[in-house]
Amino acid sequence: MSLRLHAPVVLPCDPSCAVLRDAVVDVVDGRITYVGAIADAPAFDGEVRSLSGILLPGLVNTHAHSPMTVLRGLGSDLPLLRWLQEQMWPNEAQMTPADIGTGMLLGAVEMLRHGVTTSTEMYFHGRELTAAVLAAGSRVVFGGAILDVPGMDWKSQTDELSSWIDSDGLRFGPGERVELAYGPHSAYTLSAPQLTAIAVEARARGALFMVHVAESPFEDEAARAEFGSVPALMKASDVLGGRVLSAHSVHLSDDDIALYAAYGVGVAHCPGSNTKLASGIARVPEMLAAGVAVGLGTDGPASNDDLDLFEEARLAGLLARVSKMDATVLGAAQALLMATRGGADALGRDDIGALEAGRWGDVVHVAADDPAFATGLDAPDAQLLANLVWGSGSRRVTDVWVAGDHVVAGGESTRVDRQEAQAGVAAVARRLRSVNL
Repeated sequence: MSLRLHAPVVLPCDPSCAVLRDAVVDVVDGRITYVGAIADAPAFDGEVRSLSGILLPGLVNTHAHSPMTVLRGLGSDLPLLRWLQEQMWPNEAQMTPADIGTGMLLGAVEMLRHGVTTSTEMYFHGRELTAAVLAAGSRVVFGGAILDVPGMDWKSQTDELSSWIDSDGLRFGPGERVELAYGPHSAYTLSAPQLTAIAVEARARGALFMVHVAESPFEDEAARAEFGSVPALMKASDVLGGRVLSAHSVHLSDDDIALYAAYGVGVAHCPGSNTKLASGIARVPEMLAAGVAVGLGTDGPASNDDLDLFEEARLAGLLARVSKMDATVLGAAQALLMATRGGADALGRDDIGALEAGRWGDVVHVAADDPAFATGLDAPDAQLLANLVWGSGSRRVTDVWVAGDHVVAGGESTRVDRQEAQAGVAAVARRLRSVNL
């Protein structure tokens, strides 16, 4: 399969956030082979599509619990721990593997329609979840959730993930759409020795270790009392050193940030969820200044309550500015990079998140027929990026390709009937309501 996409503007999301004019993206056998001006492009023998707007890499959602589409709206006015204990965990206990597949299918479709081609999922029943992702045609890093709570055996959950990786490999599926990872929930649902044991398994396989850290000011009191902070606990417990992703990371000290930079820990910044749950504002400018790889996450659709990473990019910039009282602290280019290349860096991936030769052909088209682009695609680079990030967002995403496969056309999934997917979620939600009356 050979595909050339031609557009007036291409944003490869290289480190400088360059804006290419009258440019093409070539995809051969799922991988990008060329990105650049059409005037300099090599001869091409394949399908050529000319588009009217902006091409950019598929967005990378670094932290989500997307099957919670079936729980969207529950406990929407509760703080984090009450929301978990009173609404999420009781309902999740009633969810079947099929329910999780149903919720994930709609979540994957929703994300693709917003230009999100990769999501990092911490959840349960991975085979049903990943099957739903493959059905939608998107990409997933699945971190099997691991907790030591009544009714759950953390050791068997860990062993199951290790066996799956040993059997199928770290990445598999068409276009390597599935990556397996370990998802220990947090330092308040697992002990330090348990976190250590899980980290040993992850490092032995080169797998990602994803964990909630310092999301609210109250959850980590025990860890802070004993170790000073959860990052300090992770260092003392030999958790750091491999591929580690720290989700939320709202309440970090200068020492915590320095520790993350020293050990190459990635951060999944979730501004929408953090503000909705009143968890706080993460110190993103300080993390970026220290060299920490920061990506963006939506968190779950029951805590955000959407799966729109363009919105997260906008919120990340606005919150960083108001927290520092400095309108220059995080610009549109940096916000866009956090949603793309920065997310890939936070996951330890160099094959997604940018339009570069050798990376997977995950490409998004944003149409220019929108008031946000009324000033024209020939506007200066900074103005064009501002109009995309602050103005347009996801509302004009019309087409999406994953590994060169056309999975969204005209704003709708090419593989999944969205109305049927929504009806499936509605049926699960009705059953959960009847069980939990």
